[in-house]
Amino acid sequence: MKGKLYLCATPIGNLEDITLRVLRVLKEADLIAAEDTRNSIKLLNHFDIKTPMTSYHEYNKIDKARDLIHKMQEGKNVALITDAGTPGISDPGEELVRMCYEAGIEVTSLPGACACVTALTLSGLSTRRFCFEAFLPPEKKERQAILQELERETRTIILYEAPHRLVRTLEELKQSFGSRRISVCRELTKKHETTVQTTVSEALQYYREHPPKGECVLVMEGKSRSAAAAEEREKWEEMTIQEHMEYYLSQGMEKKEAMKQTAKDRGVSKREIYSALL
Repeated sequence: MKGKLYLCATPIGNLEDITLRVLRVLKEADLIAAEDTRNSIKLLNHFDIKTPMTSYHEYNKIDKARDLIHKMQEGKNVALITDAGTPGISDPGEELVRMCYEAGIEVTSLPGACACVTALTLSGLSTRRFCFEAFLPPEKKERQAILQELERETRTIILYEAPHRLVRTLEELKQSFGSRRISVCRELTKKHETTVQTTVSEALQYYREHPPKGECVLVMEGKSRSAAAAEEREKWEEMTIQEHMEYYLSQGMEKKEAMKQTAKDRGVSKREIYSALL
């Protein structure tokens, strides 16, 4: 019988935020794969868990995944934990999950703490629709490309940031998004947890004068749908109706469907499009 991979959510700060199921699985597993064994040993010692541990992180995620899969194929059960929160969210666990499925290994997820969802519920912003970007990439061109994509995003936007990079990121957010509403969540679930509902401009001014401590989650409102729709119409209206139609026809769209889509883009009726083309 093959073993199984258990994705075990661990606390993001407060050690009480661990489920009874996770504690049981961590004790019963044959092996625990941890992002940083030096960090995770504190958690295991606190709960008197003696299960052997091995490291699984960004720099060994492929080779170590093969080794872990080999052990599971031999019948061993592996529990995967990250430094804090849910494995697979903004960490190399996603690679192990993918490779397990390819190898026919069963995977199950044990839910628990997750910083992005915790911050979202605390933010006071819309929670119905959101997008999660985790940490922006360090490379400048790649960061700018992602920020440009997000400029049109109408869902609530969630970002992670380290305290020493917070001011720089807020400067970039102000440049790209203006002074939108934002909630800055720090030290989630810990003794000095704070959530500040403010604007990008006000947050930038404050943290320039008061250097932040602790990991941060930024929850920023998306672009209003009406503003996004107006910008979209403005873009299409720069074209003539004939050019607009040709755009869709060149993609293989039928003429009737192209007229329908052109009318929708421009916020007018199909009759108006038909008359203009005549």
